[in-house]
Amino acid sequence: MSAVGRPASTTRNDRTPDDGRRTCRLDDVPTMRLFASAREAAGIGTDTFDGSTVSDVLAAAEQRYGPTFSDVLSTCRIWVNGDAANADMPVGPTDEVAVLPPVSGGST
Repeated sequence: MSAVGRPASTTRNDRTPDDGRRTCRLDDVPTMRLFASAREAAGIGTDTFDGSTVSDVLAAAEQRYGPTFSDVLSTCRIWVNGDAANADMPVGPTDEVAVLPPVSGGST
């Protein structure tokens, strides 16, 4: 047991409050980094989204940032942790999803 009464092997994804529900902390979700026109359309350069795949994260971003962001997103390349990604690629809490418009190195 650890000093806080949890087994030493417990990870941050295993934490639950006393009622058994899983908690979601900002460090438990993938980070999205936005560049160039994607950053301008969103109004922010870095954000976090709950999702288990690239498409989940992108859909949440489109919902949050609206149609202008969606238009820009349609021209972008998506990378996860520095590698080209497809929509069904799984993402986890330590992953970084990068949105790269053509002007910043991405292309369609």
